[in-house]
Amino acid sequence: MAEKKRRGEDDGDERLNDDATVDGVADDDVADDAADADEPVSRGGTATRKRAHAEPAEGRKTRKDTERIGLFARIARFFREVVAELRKVIWPTRKELLTYTAVVVTFVAVMLAIVAGLDYGFAKAVLWVFGNPS
Repeated sequence: MAEKKRRGEDDGDERLNDDATVDGVADDDVADDAADADEPVSRGGTATRKRAHAEPAEGRKTRKDTERIGLFARIARFFREVVAELRKVIWPTRKELLTYTAVVVTFVAVMLAIVAGLDYGFAKAVLWVFGNPS
């Protein structure tokens, strides 16, 4: 009963009709969304197999297109793309760089001390268990 009222199918309720919208979405759109619910939804940035095959073939580059480009042209394109990506990087300030460096050096020194202590302790334990050869 409540489902019929929500969809506007109740006999006495004439508020909703075929052209009505719920929250700004037409009933036809809701039906289309329900039909598409069986298909997996991709939320990532990479193409799924279905999407990759759905694209027209003329828009994609073929292997022949990449073989025609010369070696030096490919190297030049690589360096242009590297420079373009490096422009997108948010570089740290000098203060941030020094802080990050101090944190890393301190962490490495602490880990070095822990590993050296464990190595020394295990070496003494092995010599105690198996005896000192000298």
